[in-house]
Amino acid sequence: MPFSLFNLKALSPEIFLVVVASLMVLFDRAIRAKDFFFWTGLFGTVLAWWLARESLGLAFGGSYLADHYGFFFKTIFLLSLFLSLLISPAYARREGFHFGEYYGLLYFAVCGMMLMASGTDLLVIYLGLELMSLSVYVLVALDWRDSRGLEGGLKYFLLGSLASAFLVMGLAFIYGQTGSLNLLEIKRQLTVSASEMAVLSGIVFFMVALGFKVAMVPFHMWAPDAYEGAPTPVTAFMSVAAKAAGFAALGRIFLLAFAPAHIFWMKLLVPLAVLTMFVGNILAVVQTNIKRLLAYSSVAHAGYVLLGIAVGTREGLSAVLLYLFVYAFMNIGAFAVVTLLQRESGAGESIFDYQGLAKLYPVPAFLMLLFMFSLTGIPPTAGFIGKFYLFRSVVHAGHPWLAVLAVLASVIAAYPYLRIVMLMYMREPERQIRPVASPSLWLALGLSAVGVILIGVYPGSLLHTVMGSVF
Repeated sequence: MPFSLFNLKALSPEIFLVVVASLMVLFDRAIRAKDFFFWTGLFGTVLAWWLARESLGLAFGGSYLADHYGFFFKTIFLLSLFLSLLISPAYARREGFHFGEYYGLLYFAVCGMMLMASGTDLLVIYLGLELMSLSVYVLVALDWRDSRGLEGGLKYFLLGSLASAFLVMGLAFIYGQTGSLNLLEIKRQLTVSASEMAVLSGIVFFMVALGFKVAMVPFHMWAPDAYEGAPTPVTAFMSVAAKAAGFAALGRIFLLAFAPAHIFWMKLLVPLAVLTMFVGNILAVVQTNIKRLLAYSSVAHAGYVLLGIAVGTREGLSAVLLYLFVYAFMNIGAFAVVTLLQRESGAGESIFDYQGLAKLYPVPAFLMLLFMFSLTGIPPTAGFIGKFYLFRSVVHAGHPWLAVLAVLASVIAAYPYLRIVMLMYMREPERQIRPVASPSLWLALGLSAVGVILIGVYPGSLLHTVMGSVF
């Protein structure tokens, strides 16, 4: 492949993130004012988004495509990174990992996600997935004093490694049958050989591997322990960005390369999506640890999004992008409130710690109510808009019964969310938890709340952007 500066320009956001992350890690010992890494991370995130916007195009012989689809997902990754950085400093200082390595690992993880979103070659997507996964494994177990984090990180690593093995197996099957790793070339070959057992086996392997990354049932076992054990800003980040990266790869691989075999993989994906919705919501009902509750909630939301992928339409894919974007605001906002109230050794993580919160601290209680309403899908929040367009795309694709099942799952989901609201507003406080917030944490809460309300009231411009971002 001839060298071209255009290749480097198309990859400039990823190159920038890797360079900045490497410098953060290398100069951590030399820079004593650790807030420098926080501010570098914030400004670097904005600059990386600008580079991504200015670097659209096909590069590296068709292996990397910086298109509007990839840019929209990069916006979700960088938005999640920005909000997660804002809620990090006070928590990281208290827990003892306010270092350059922490911020550098977040950058490395986002770089891998970007490769997954724009890769049009299966090997590029695999490399991006590994870079993201290895960074997140370390981030989950970053607080070595917390045994829950070590346990969650180990489980995530072992199951994630198994998922990577499945992905390599699927890659081998597809390459052996089609002779190519390029998604467009695979699509052309599948028009001839979509019925071949090797191709179908490869598709199943890809479904299992990416199902691990998005916490699809029955491949969700790592999520509750990893979410509970990880530092809360890391949990917020991985619950949105890592999940969105998995769906970015799912959308591009299944709706582009495997489109000719849609009838086959839809029959597998639809039951798994329904199972994911109901299992996630039912298990969330019995949780008393709020991080585990939000973990099972995340599993259930993955089920909703899988429906948009399963229908295989352009409208369904656009609804997926919309849902993941609004999910970033409401889910990271909820974890920001958890960070506000959390203390050492897991204090502040029980849902009963929120009892009577509205009488003691009305502003955090109102913000939590807003995010819980949005996760439930109550209008006029952004969560309602996301679910409405997602369910509508399922109906328009000719599967109204799937939309009915999704609505029933949403009804079950209302209980754990509204239970927290009930504890905050309808119970007397029994224990005193004093919020300790930083200006950056309040800024994250404010931005999340504005995003939830603004998109819920005026979604028009976002819908227009989403429709122009699908292929």
